[in-house]
Amino acid sequence: MRVLFVQHDHVSPLGPVGERFAHHGFDVDTFLVVPEESFHSPDIAVDFPDLADYDVVVPLGAPWGAWDDACIGTWLRAEVDWLGEAVRGGMPVLGICFGGQLVARALGGSVAPAPKGEIGWTAIWSDDPALVGPGPWFQFHFDRWTLPPGAVEIARNPVASQAFTIERTLAVQFHPELDAAGLKGWLDWGGDRKVAEDGQDPAIMLAQTEAEQAAARERTFALVDAFLTRVAGLDPSA
Repeated sequence: MRVLFVQHDHVSPLGPVGERFAHHGFDVDTFLVVPEESFHSPDIAVDFPDLADYDVVVPLGAPWGAWDDACIGTWLRAEVDWLGEAVRGGMPVLGICFGGQLVARALGGSVAPAPKGEIGWTAIWSDDPALVGPGPWFQFHFDRWTLPPGAVEIARNPVASQAFTIERTLAVQFHPELDAAGLKGWLDWGGDRKVAEDGQDPAIMLAQTEAEQAAARERTFALVDAFLTRVAGLDPSA
């Protein structure tokens, strides 16, 4: 089986999500949407891969808004259509943060700036903790989705919806792929300013992430396992 990770920028490592897919024998491919040289001018032409070549798609996060056609409209609209085709065609999709927001938009929901952003390790309220555990999970977002028709919300907190399922797809608002190395990349490419503007200390956040990442890795493994068996309907041992 083959899984495609869609990396929207050059500082979006796969982390323990990619590690767990590889553990289950998946061939792991990556597709970079915006290369480093276009990071500050990301509205570029992009041709997305042929879905027929893959068994699962995992669109990751991004520093841009899933609603912001003015900033990234050239490829944003194309990816929305591409993911909508994947989900409606029965392909399993694990949408993470921006990727989950794109799924919501593709299937008739919406995405818009939230009244309050979330940055840091956060507990959530889950109706199905065997599928989406309560965390804490790492958050780094300023937008939120409204559920598309037919979606089942799995988890939430007072700020935003945190997870939903639809067809063979799971969308999560948080970042199960995040580890200390990934956070350092985000901080180095402008995230430190956003953390500081939120009244938090980036160095302490990084130290906290280093302390939390072993436990978070196990939570992520459980999330990926449950997604594959219960949502995607795949048998990783086959």
